[in-house]
Amino acid sequence: MAPENKSKTGNSNKNNRKRKNYLPHNKSVKKGAYPLRPGVEGFFITCDGGREYQASQEAIDVIDSFYEELLEGKSSKVKQAELSKKPANKVTKFEYSDSSSSENDDDDDAKDDDVQTGAVENKTVIATGGDVSDKSGVEIKDDVSLEKKQAEEEEEKPAENQEAEAVEPPVKKQCVEADATNSVKVSKKVEEKSVDKLIEAELAELGDKSKRRFSKLETGCNGVAFIQMRKRDGDPTPKEIVHHMMTSLASTKKHVSRFLLRVLPVEVSCYTSEEDIQRAIKPLIEKYFPIETQVPRKFAVLYDARANTGVDRTKVINAVAKSVPSVHKVDLTNPDINIMVQVAKTVCLIGVVEKYKEFAKYNLRQLSSPDQ
Repeated sequence: MAPENKSKTGNSNKNNRKRKNYLPHNKSVKKGAYPLRPGVEGFFITCDGGREYQASQEAIDVIDSFYEELLEGKSSKVKQAELSKKPANKVTKFEYSDSSSSENDDDDDAKDDDVQTGAVENKTVIATGGDVSDKSGVEIKDDVSLEKKQAEEEEEKPAENQEAEAVEPPVKKQCVEADATNSVKVSKKVEEKSVDKLIEAELAELGDKSKRRFSKLETGCNGVAFIQMRKRDGDPTPKEIVHHMMTSLASTKKHVSRFLLRVLPVEVSCYTSEEDIQRAIKPLIEKYFPIETQVPRKFAVLYDARANTGVDRTKVINAVAKSVPSVHKVDLTNPDINIMVQVAKTVCLIGVVEKYKEFAKYNLRQLSSPDQ
């Protein structure tokens, strides 16, 4: 009996050792390190079952590319507006250009010639003892006195130049030139350092998941992925990015994804209770459904739930519909705007889309197919 007990204990120890080898660093595996939670905004994505990881990685690249296209389009429009404000037929002259200096010199010479010719024509020389006078009565001294003055001025100039050289020796000029070159080198070094620091900061942001613009969150549902967007000042909304994506794909019919099916914008997220939904949806309703408007909108509420059977569908739809002002009307056949309500476990994701049926229900495969 004793050897049988020893053999059993030996087998159990071997099994425990094998199990520990499967765990990373002998620690328990953490599931859902970044789970989907209320208060986030981003993109709700559907894909084939079992392809959630590949779809989320592909979605980040696709969304980022359309995000950059949208920013480039806005910047080009701003530049065109600035150019249109400037006058078209405006001639700019530079002070130190050769063309402007030569033209100015020619104009000055022409003016001097005109003045000299006019003076000769209007002047009547009167022979007096030593001076010459014109009709206006201005006295002009003879040539001898003018030559004496010019000689005195030439004698005074070298003395002034010598004093200036005594005050500022040439060594000082060299030092000034050296300082200027050193300042240029220092500025270049500062620029290089600043560029390096910017690159390091960008790499740090990419390494830190909390600072990335687009990052994936675990939904815990089969065939569903979620991409969170950390919006900054001047960034477009998820609705604008998705709408730009659908319009470009509808026109180009370009196949950009392998695993993605539908891409829907999410601007509000909360828990699935009626009170939380009505509280969270208020800013979204004020943005897209204003109370005072001359053109009321027709809308429809589209609901879908995953991994949650305890939520009443009609209660959620009524909570969303009652939040919209009575000026706007419900139209299920041909709405102007659709309010998308997606429930994933205990989180309710709400977004607004336009031209839902025209863009093949925001399905990338159907929208990029040539038959569509």
